[in-house]
Amino acid sequence: MILDPKLHMRAQGAREIVRTRDFAAPRALVFEAFTKPELLRQWLGVFDGWKLDVCEIDLRVDGTYRWVWRNAKRATAMGAGGVYREIVPNERIVATERYDDAWYPGDAIVTTAFAERSFGTALTMTLLYESKEVRDGVLASPAESGVAAGFDVLAELLRTLK
Repeated sequence: MILDPKLHMRAQGAREIVRTRDFAAPRALVFEAFTKPELLRQWLGVFDGWKLDVCEIDLRVDGTYRWVWRNAKRATAMGAGGVYREIVPNERIVATERYDDAWYPGDAIVTTAFAERSFGTALTMTLLYESKEVRDGVLASPAESGVAAGFDVLAELLRTLK
């Protein structure tokens, strides 16, 4: 297999979005980057003036997470949180997701899978929404470019941690 350092995002079924991206780092390290606050603060949504000011994680089934980003250039903040439903270390995380100022109804269910490959880690995120209309609205939003920018920062961070 060959490393594909680009984010791919596509619709699947009636209510899902699938995001895939490869990272040239071991699966355990990529998993840590998704679950350790000190690492998340360095990459998750941290671009174009955004900073992850609040990053709280209780990494266990029924535990919660809370993230709040601030952008000094825009004098704005954005918060999100959820509940962990399943955790398989280095393999899979399933959690709900809800934004404080949600622009779509209901929670999303996010399944993040980490697969070991010869080049490093293949990441697959499957997001399940309440309806096809919500899913289509997310696909039409600028979410893809934001996720891609964050994953580019993550790829660089992983290079420094290896």
